[in-house]
Amino acid sequence: MVRSTTLNEGELERFAHRVGEHWPESRVIVGGARVDDARGVVPQRERGPEFVAVVVASAFEGVAWLERVHEAAALWDAEAMGAPAELHCYTPAEFERRRETLPVVRWAAGRGVTLAA
Repeated sequence: MVRSTTLNEGELERFAHRVGEHWPESRVIVGGARVDDARGVVPQRERGPEFVAVVVASAFEGVAWLERVHEAAALWDAEAMGAPAELHCYTPAEFERRRETLPVVRWAAGRGVTLAA
């Protein structure tokens, strides 16, 4: 199967905009196999999720994790992007902890695209 090495950057920007409308002053990081593909990372690697979207917002304070993820997932357009995203939604402090403890979050933070929300 041949995979596209381009990202739908317009839709990524629209996703970040939708996130910013819900959670002002948030940060969006999108990583995953398709981002690696677009950057020319060797295709013979273990792919992992096609997209990993990490949303960091102080507004998540006091909001249940599943509620955060459910709301953020509703903003991701899997059809436009060509695949669903694995969503992670954290406060800034939670993000710092998860970046250290969850490899998928570390992967997205280290090699992903950071978008202004």
